[in-house]
Amino acid sequence: MNKHEINTNETKQRYIYTYACHETERELCLLELKCLFGQPPEHDSILLSERRLEPGTSPFIHLRLDIAVDAGTLEELCEAASTLQLEDGKTFKVLCFKEGDNDADYDERRGIERRIGARIQGQAQMKEPDITLGVIRAGERWLLGQCMHSDRSWLERRQKPQNYSTGLPVLVARALVNLAVCHAVVHEAHADGLKLLDPCCGMGNVMIEALSMGKQIHGYDINPLAVRGARVNLRHFGYEEDLVKLGDMNMVKGTYDAAILDMPYNLCSVLPADEQKQMLRSLRRLAARAVIVSTEPLEALLSESGWTLKEQCRIRKTGLSREIWVCE
Repeated sequence: MNKHEINTNETKQRYIYTYACHETERELCLLELKCLFGQPPEHDSILLSERRLEPGTSPFIHLRLDIAVDAGTLEELCEAASTLQLEDGKTFKVLCFKEGDNDADYDERRGIERRIGARIQGQAQMKEPDITLGVIRAGERWLLGQCMHSDRSWLERRQKPQNYSTGLPVLVARALVNLAVCHAVVHEAHADGLKLLDPCCGMGNVMIEALSMGKQIHGYDINPLAVRGARVNLRHFGYEEDLVKLGDMNMVKGTYDAAILDMPYNLCSVLPADEQKQMLRSLRRLAARAVIVSTEPLEALLSESGWTLKEQCRIRKTGLSREIWVCE
């Protein structure tokens, strides 16, 4: 067997994803990656998978490396790099990443880039190359492939015309949508065709992220001010404001594939247990799967409302801790 392998049509394509998160969102990050890829990451900064996702799917993923060369040593990687065929006229550059198991310092990584770049047949271009090739060490293997960087345009949506100080951050909202639909992604279903519901939508943070990801979603809120604010935000980002309606979720009709429920009432006052249970029962009637967010423990009420807990994690934000439950 050769000591290095170059991907061909006969070999299974593999991918490396680099990811990062703040410690307050680490549980959510790991849970989202587990749901999206069907496996938890085995490393603090990279995830190896045969599943191909756009790197912008998760707000925690920074890039995807489409592995072309898998070698046992750096010398073998350099040798294999000389056999890579770039498209005619395409310029390139090589980046050696500190993520993974590469303990090289900055100067050593630049040296690795020069060594590999010198072996590749093509024109190097450091400022604006047509192709960026990445080098990562994973365990005892050296991996080389084309880099596909994440679309980070969601960062622009952190600023909205209307917002709550306790509203879900954009990053969290985006991850919650993935938790709601990732079962369809993992099982090769058409996740974009799912009908989603945000029954307590507030200012529409979750809705806007779902819409930006190409998902179908409808929102309701019992508070007229929230509905008005959500419509302003939707219109600001180019979405139909009629997707949000004034209404009590206990009175909403219809069926949805999944729902994201951020129980907002208990942020300002204590919501009685019987009212919480009614909301959860209504949600059970409306959706087959739910991602539920609360500042209070809900395990007992979830069970009493007919939900089966699948996953759970916690996020923290400046003295405010939220529990997240994924239920079916």
